[in-house]
Amino acid sequence: MKVKKAIIPAAGLGTRFLPATKAMPKEMLPVVDKPTIQYIVEEAIESGIEDIIIVTGKGKRAIEDHFDHAFELEDNLYKKEKFDLLDKVKQSAKVDIHYIRQKEPKGLGHAIWCARKFIGDEPFAVLLGDDIVRSDEPCLKQLINQYNETDSSVIGVKQVPEEETDRYGIIAPKKQDGRLYEVEHFVEKPAVDKAPSNLAIIGRYVFTPEIMDLLATQETGRGGEVQLTDAIERLNVDQPVYGYEFEGERYDVGDQIGFIKTTLAIAMEREEMREDVLHHMREIMEKHKSMNI
Repeated sequence: MKVKKAIIPAAGLGTRFLPATKAMPKEMLPVVDKPTIQYIVEEAIESGIEDIIIVTGKGKRAIEDHFDHAFELEDNLYKKEKFDLLDKVKQSAKVDIHYIRQKEPKGLGHAIWCARKFIGDEPFAVLLGDDIVRSDEPCLKQLINQYNETDSSVIGVKQVPEEETDRYGIIAPKKQDGRLYEVEHFVEKPAVDKAPSNLAIIGRYVFTPEIMDLLATQETGRGGEVQLTDAIERLNVDQPVYGYEFEGERYDVGDQIGFIKTTLAIAMEREEMREDVLHHMREIMEKHKSMNI
């Protein structure tokens, strides 16, 4: 069955970005001139996804407004003949997006389970907003291709420094075929000396619908939350779950340093900005060098 639906969890409080996220959803923080969540939505669309549901929480209304039509703004831009800006504004309203609230902060696994009626008995994708991936072929499309080959759930993975394995779900691979891994088991944020590999689960998933039944009965795990990785481990007992080391550059916008790195990297992709960004960075480096910082 074709993968046509995607879930984007966006119910977190964004505490790492306070005070900016006191009144603005973390997902709406702009990377250059686009909210982080728009990069995620665009990847889903470019991967062939037809229907998207965003799982939100309290104070996330700005996300819904962003993906809606802004008639007054659009009319103003049209009258001023600012057609390039008009196209950019309209772009975010071209996709049909649904919304549901996670009424209790019970973790990522619970947030995905909240969308179970939208998914029904179809395979589906999950994209996490903390990870922006830049690649020739969209990251999610790479996973969908693998799902089509294996008819099994596929998890996006990337190698991370061994000292950072305690920040991620980690796979223990048992067999490798190119970039595709059969997985022995999955571990949520293991201690560095206990990690079975340095292949970390990175914010892209394609699931068979059976994961929803497991999430419905999944006990709370690390942090007192329903952990998605724990449900994946259970799913892997009944049917194979693969890891796929996708091609492309992954940027973590889940903390301040990662957000700054991502903004610089994406600004450097823009030809009209590249020289100015480089010039400004050289000025900053020279200034700090002269101050012995």
